Amino acid sequence: MGVVVSVADGDTFDVDISGDRDTVRLIGVDTPETKHPTKGVQCWGPEASDFTKSLLAAGTRVRLVRDVEARDRYGRLLAYVYLADTDVFVNRELVRLGFARPYPFEPNTIFRASFIEAAWEAQGARRGLWGAC
Repeated sequence: MGVVVSVADGDTFDVDISGDRDTVRLIGVDTPETKHPTKGVQCWGPEASDFTKSLLAAGTRVRLVRDVEARDRYGRLLAYVYLADTDVFVNRELVRLGFARPYPFEPNTIFRASFIEAAWEAQGARRGLWGAC
């Protein structure tokens, strides 16, 4: 269990876990960039970032679930994230609403099929980036 401290962008945020601050990268999803040094601001990036900031407002309690690897090459904690109070699956919700695309990255792929299904739903409905980009 952790408490959100701040959101960096659509798929990365800082969390406090028992007094220790850590950066979390959502597993299996990728939102358009807003701060990338070479890609710049991508279509629907600001909207994805704003949505994540609203969903994971500072002080929000979250449950973090790991897959095979605990951290990525940048040292960020890799996690599937659930809102503690409502059990909303944040990673999947971002894809379902068109704020992210599935981003399967072996070996952390336990929810790959679920994310692909959510993306097809969003794409079919032209939600979010599927209708804007």
